[in-house]
Amino acid sequence: MNKLIIFPTDTVYGIGCSIYDKENQNKIYEIKKRSKDKPLAVLCANITQIEEIAYVSEVAEKLINEFLPGPLTLILKAKDNVKNILGFDTIGVRIPNCKLALSLLEEIGPMTTTSVNESGSASLNDYEEIKLEYEDKVDYIYKAEEESSSIASTVVLIEPKIKVLREGAISLDVINKVIGI
Repeated sequence: MNKLIIFPTDTVYGIGCSIYDKENQNKIYEIKKRSKDKPLAVLCANITQIEEIAYVSEVAEKLINEFLPGPLTLILKAKDNVKNILGFDTIGVRIPNCKLALSLLEEIGPMTTTSVNESGSASLNDYEEIKLEYEDKVDYIYKAEEESSSIASTVVLIEPKIKVLREGAISLDVINKVIGI
């Protein structure tokens, strides 16, 4: 399904498309006025989808099992099949804790995604506001069926050692306890 969609997650609304849809990925960068040297995150429905696109280390697997689905984005080494499409050696992956997002991901597969906003501005999280601003720029906008937290995910670089790039809903202390540091 080569569509550009806006949909709710457990954190904020996302704008996204299939990880294999380069044309719509370019549209995301245009719509957001986002620099092409800033990678897009990838949402997945399950660990199987993550393993299709990235190398999952033992530490990453522990964090996936403990926190996902949920507000944690893991930066992993990308597999060649997606590295060539995305143009980056690493990939930020997450499984959202949102029924609608998960059903879309099961149908579409892994999706490149980012928050709905102009790059550098606050994320939009109100359906009516998003519809007003983006209805003519995307193929479809899904309305949230459940409440989101509006707190961004914690972003963690796994290799060579654990490093929090953005602290969100999950703290470094909690992550370190899970991996035994």
